[in-house]
Amino acid sequence: MRPSDRVDGARLLARLMDLARFGAREDGGVDRQALTAGEILARAELVRWGRELGLRPYTDAAANLFLRLDGAEPSLPPILTGSHIDSQPTGGKFDGAYGVIAALETVQAIRDAGLQPRRSIEVVAWTNEEGSRFSPGMTGSDLFTGTRQLTIIESDADAAGVRLGDALAGVLGADVDIPHRPFQFEVAAFVEAHIEQGPLLERAGIPVGVVTGIQGTRRYRVRVHGEPAHAGTADRAERKDALMAAVRMIAAIDTAASSPADTKLTVGLFEIKPNAPSVVPADALFSIDLRHPDNAVVDRLDTEIRKIVERERGPCTVELKQIQHSPSLTFDSAVRATIARCAQVLGFPHQDIHSAAGHDARQLHYVCPTGMIFVPCRDGISHNPAEWSEPDDLTAGTRVLADTVWTLASEA
Repeated sequence: MRPSDRVDGARLLARLMDLARFGAREDGGVDRQALTAGEILARAELVRWGRELGLRPYTDAAANLFLRLDGAEPSLPPILTGSHIDSQPTGGKFDGAYGVIAALETVQAIRDAGLQPRRSIEVVAWTNEEGSRFSPGMTGSDLFTGTRQLTIIESDADAAGVRLGDALAGVLGADVDIPHRPFQFEVAAFVEAHIEQGPLLERAGIPVGVVTGIQGTRRYRVRVHGEPAHAGTADRAERKDALMAAVRMIAAIDTAASSPADTKLTVGLFEIKPNAPSVVPADALFSIDLRHPDNAVVDRLDTEIRKIVERERGPCTVELKQIQHSPSLTFDSAVRATIARCAQVLGFPHQDIHSAAGHDARQLHYVCPTGMIFVPCRDGISHNPAEWSEPDDLTAGTRVLADTVWTLASEA
């Protein structure tokens, strides 16, 4: 018997809908940002489900949550599988949560089949993948892998001034009898299931995507400093208008990023001060999110962006801070082959697909063999209350995940 034979699609969907109660929006979406009361409640529900299955919970200083099924040789490095349960403010029910619930269903299917893997298997929910409250995201997986240090970022604050360290303490303080472990313990492999967040699989009628890698990303914050002045009396030639300078910068960056055509450029954050109708803006802050699969393209545009902000600042001053640089990567070939083989054995059509979005699997890629499984989502919509994946596709992806994890945990 294979673990996939015991995957229960109805149970999988029921748990997803149950988890969506925490942070539920009136429009059917989910607002469960990292380290909030809603995530604390969702976390407690995961622990409860895990304990019902005989899984032992663990956490760490980043509030990453692990639910462990012991293998026959528990001293061996474990297989990790999971994703995240935090959402965007206007999120849906599936982004991240599907990977965690599919991982839980994988472990339950293995147990229900009466199987015990050689290696232990741990379901993981990484902290603050989205970065909607504390920026940038991937906090839990970054800290776990050593990419960032908690002592350096614990003073980072959200829009309300809450420190990351205090928010972590609130989550960890709400845990009941969950032991702590250090970061960076050895991992044999990591597999993350996720909705595609794009339209390619749905358009092709393919239920399973074998993710080949993740495209490169650079993220910035640009702050332009000008000078407040009276809108009726200050001559334009003498103004230090931070907003106009920022607008010139954004327009020039947009032009620079128009080639190649598949470059992704987003300015999703824009703030001005004093934000008064009759005052020349004295301060402007905006974000830049730049992505492309070819690292050379991203690196070239990085150079262009730095030239543009200096050229277009006029009489204002400007500060550019790069807050994240994640080069394009290719996932482990052996893990990808295992995913494809499991899908083939189960009779599910599958195809290679590149991830345009970032995931915690990016960080794990640098410390252990890593892979991802995508399932279609309706019209490619994500980070939106309308986000939806068909139950049959969710089940197919979970069945492939279950057999993949079992294979990795049972091989030498």
